[in-house]
Amino acid sequence: MSPDEQEHIEQFSLIQIYEHAIECYPDECCGLVYGNLVRECKNIQNELHAKDSVKYPRDASCGYTFLFDDLVFLNRNLVGDNPVRIIYHSHPDVGAYFSEEDHGRAVYNDTLIYPVDYLVIAVDKGKVSCARLFKFHNKEFIEIKKFAGYEEMIDKVS
Repeated sequence: MSPDEQEHIEQFSLIQIYEHAIECYPDECCGLVYGNLVRECKNIQNELHAKDSVKYPRDASCGYTFLFDDLVFLNRNLVGDNPVRIIYHSHPDVGAYFSEEDHGRAVYNDTLIYPVDYLVIAVDKGKVSCARLFKFHNKEFIEIKKFAGYEEMIDKVS
């Protein structure tokens, strides 16, 4: 695959992720990128919060939890021809940054739980303004790439 084809596939995947984030707004979306494909996952945070708001103080407007089937998919697809390489989620109305909560859910005992990068999408008032890709390095997450917002992405591929 040529670099131009790879770039186009990445743009197409990013557009799909952005549309998922817009669809889920004002809640967070979550999903996986494996190979050049996107798996839109179900965020069950509202259900958990409704069952036990003490144990799960965050609702889906400021948190996400994968459906069990999505976690099984993630664990089964960490190696192979099309391994999961990115976990993504959106941040409604707070910007695309890697929060302490995100760090706490991605790392255990200073070790990355899943060998993937993390994409955080900023959805402001229902519109995707940007996304940032983070990599775990020396016990912290560093930004490795910033992506343009939805409108700019659409303009690039049309």
